[in-house]
Amino acid sequence: MTRFLLFCLLSSTLAFAQPGPAPGQTAKPWTYWWWLGSAANEKDITGQLEQFAKAGLGGVHIIPIYGVKGAESAFIPFLSKRWLDVFAHTVREGKRLGLGVDLTTGTGWPFGGPGVSEAHAAKAWKLIDGKLTAVPTRQQVKRPAPGGAGPVIDYFSRAAIDAYLVRFDSTLNNLPQRPRAVYNDSYEVFGANWSDDFLAQFQKRRGYDLQSQLAAFLDTTGTDAGIRVHQDYHQTLSELLHDGFTRQWTDWARRQKYLTRHQAHGSPGNLIDLYTLADIPETESFGSSRFPIPGLRVDANYEVDRFGTPNPLAMKLASSAAHLAGKKLVSSETGTWLANHFQVSLSQLKPQIDELFASGINHVFYHGIPYSPPSEPWPGWLFYASTHYGPQSHFWPHLPQLNRYVERCQSRLQASKPDPDVLVYFPIHDLWATRARSGGGIHQLEVHHVERWLLPQAVGQLGEQLLRRGFAYDFISDEWLKQLTVSPDGVRTPAGTTYQAIVIPRTTYFPESTLRQLANLARQGARIVFEGAVPTTASGFFEHDKRSAEVRQLGAQVSKLPSVRVSNDVFQTLRQQGVRAESWAEQGLSFLRKRRADGTVLYFITNLGNTFRPGWITPAVTGSVRRYNPLTDQTEPVAVRAGRAGQAELFLALEPGQSCFLEISPGRAVTRQSATAVRADGAAVLELATPWQFRFGAGRPSLSGSATLPKLVSWTSTTDSAGYFWGTGLYQTTFDLPTGAATNTIYELDLGDVREVAEVRLNGQPLGTAWCLPFRLSIQANRLKSRGNTLEVAVTNLSANYMRLFDKQHPGNQPPGWKKFYDINIVDIQYRPFDATRWEAQPSGLLGPVRLLAQTPVEGSR
Repeated sequence: MTRFLLFCLLSSTLAFAQPGPAPGQTAKPWTYWWWLGSAANEKDITGQLEQFAKAGLGGVHIIPIYGVKGAESAFIPFLSKRWLDVFAHTVREGKRLGLGVDLTTGTGWPFGGPGVSEAHAAKAWKLIDGKLTAVPTRQQVKRPAPGGAGPVIDYFSRAAIDAYLVRFDSTLNNLPQRPRAVYNDSYEVFGANWSDDFLAQFQKRRGYDLQSQLAAFLDTTGTDAGIRVHQDYHQTLSELLHDGFTRQWTDWARRQKYLTRHQAHGSPGNLIDLYTLADIPETESFGSSRFPIPGLRVDANYEVDRFGTPNPLAMKLASSAAHLAGKKLVSSETGTWLANHFQVSLSQLKPQIDELFASGINHVFYHGIPYSPPSEPWPGWLFYASTHYGPQSHFWPHLPQLNRYVERCQSRLQASKPDPDVLVYFPIHDLWATRARSGGGIHQLEVHHVERWLLPQAVGQLGEQLLRRGFAYDFISDEWLKQLTVSPDGVRTPAGTTYQAIVIPRTTYFPESTLRQLANLARQGARIVFEGAVPTTASGFFEHDKRSAEVRQLGAQVSKLPSVRVSNDVFQTLRQQGVRAESWAEQGLSFLRKRRADGTVLYFITNLGNTFRPGWITPAVTGSVRRYNPLTDQTEPVAVRAGRAGQAELFLALEPGQSCFLEISPGRAVTRQSATAVRADGAAVLELATPWQFRFGAGRPSLSGSATLPKLVSWTSTTDSAGYFWGTGLYQTTFDLPTGAATNTIYELDLGDVREVAEVRLNGQPLGTAWCLPFRLSIQANRLKSRGNTLEVAVTNLSANYMRLFDKQHPGNQPPGWKKFYDINIVDIQYRPFDATRWEAQPSGLLGPVRLLAQTPVEGSR
């Protein structure tokens, strides 16, 4: 245990000591960059990196994968001299352009390859002649690049990891130009549940011979002995994964002066402990959340039961680890399979990213961009999975809009520290007491289906309720609980993050060492809340009765301490203890609270639902208030008034899909301040129902002609060929302000339903680009005339409609067809062979209704 604590402290120190990129570099979004066949060359790499930098990306994460049929002569074997030359050029050019470079420590995923012997390959247990015996799983590296194929390594073996990393010592580590960070993808090692020395490690760590309890280990009926033995089995796997892979890999990286990005999820370990070992813990946003934002579309063909949806609790496991260990950056694989190929819009991406920000993520990685030679005709080389963010995607010309939004948010999130109040114990032993769903009989804690393993647990249910009731919290493991100390400000981690209370969810199995630590903390005044009851049963098999008696004895002592509460209403108890709760969360808003070095409290607030209505809110902190809009880069006034008990109330208008920052500086609260806002009860000044002039602009296939539209409709309904058009439609109309309408008022132009991005000009001057929900643009005073206003809207749609035609014209999976990739080739969102020829035309253009909204004064009062 002492060794573990010293290692974690050292890891935290080393993480901050690592050389890192400039702050502006990490504030910008980065992207996965798949090198298909590693068929790259210096000239094209430079050209693509220059495109990335110009678009506002901050860096690339290179993953060498399978190649393209017909391009075999350009394939470069992984870690060959030629590959190393090309990679060194990439890092060198990245530095010149201000782009960071990360690299997967291998090709495809998981780790493995040609040098992995059978002795070091992944293993499963098998009962042979009554003895638990290690046998190879035969799993191969998935999606390998040339030079990367081979068996998957044994992630539970220190020797296997050391042997695997030797390959990089003599190649990558000798380069003068090296990446910022090395990366490990989510744990997708299937069927592996053993190692050659597992029995010896088990006896050393658990205190008894697993073979002696073979009947209990093989039990699937849920007997007490079977449950306790399986808890020990899972804990041993977790520790071996922690020590055998994660620690070995991160130690190696630090010796080589690399940072580490680690997706711990999917593994059979305690995710919090695994994430904390990395310099940059990384979660994953796969699929589309079902946000009830009016106008937000989801792909009807996405199979939720099969693939799951993103969930903030899974994201918080990674951000909690970063907060506990003092890691500045928390990253996320972002936008994977958000919708089918050629069908993802920027308006679908923004709320997914906002959900990540509200969950503590501050270093977004798009998933992603395939390397594609500029000579390759559209659609270029593609990765099998959506979303495609590259230069040949339909939203590439407008991606800088999203990139600037992300940069503005992340620059604030990265320059502040977490400000949570509550630590929620993660009772991993209760999970290990349940039957595993995976084929290997082990719990692989994936981010895709938290409803299968986390939400059924009391901790998952409590975590959801804490979010809904406005409490800011982090999860904590047994090992990190043992590192807490008590200060005058609360309980404190070694990294300096401070919390006001520790909450223990309803828990059945509890390590006596953890309860002993809680007792020590409570005696020093730490506030601890047990939900329902203090646990009475120890986890694990060894000397179970003796250790359970200690748990009961400790529990009886703890429950009598003055700072400890046992409660059936955790939320009311926390409020009674003075723990902050943000009331707006119960109205449907999601938030993250952070704190700057000068004491300013920073709230990121996002409306991912449809229940919040503009009105007065009361933040849990007081001071001088400013509102920052990261979409427009404008600091906006906030209406403030004195509320009950002298607390300052703020008027917050945040439409579904919108987000903002509130910055509350220390000092005396403003008791009266007025501002303007678009009120939900405010009627439109004008609906632009007059006829619109429409014509097709640049696009594929080329279309000409114009039309007068009595009302706004999808341009796909105007002609038969328009259903295949991908490009820009141009709209124009004129309007007068109603009699009596003021020309010195600030208005908002509400474009209604836009498919997909609208560039707007008013009276011949640019007004802005509307690319996300709600599609609104602010019109400053004096931009409107009483009569004769001209409004021009250029709308760009998805490339899906053109793909309907293109796929008919270019069938086949071999060159010269475009679906010419090795391995998985190109598939749709249900992992079937891709076929766009049967798609219906996607609505396109300006669908409206277009309205003019006036901002209404909101008066503060004393």
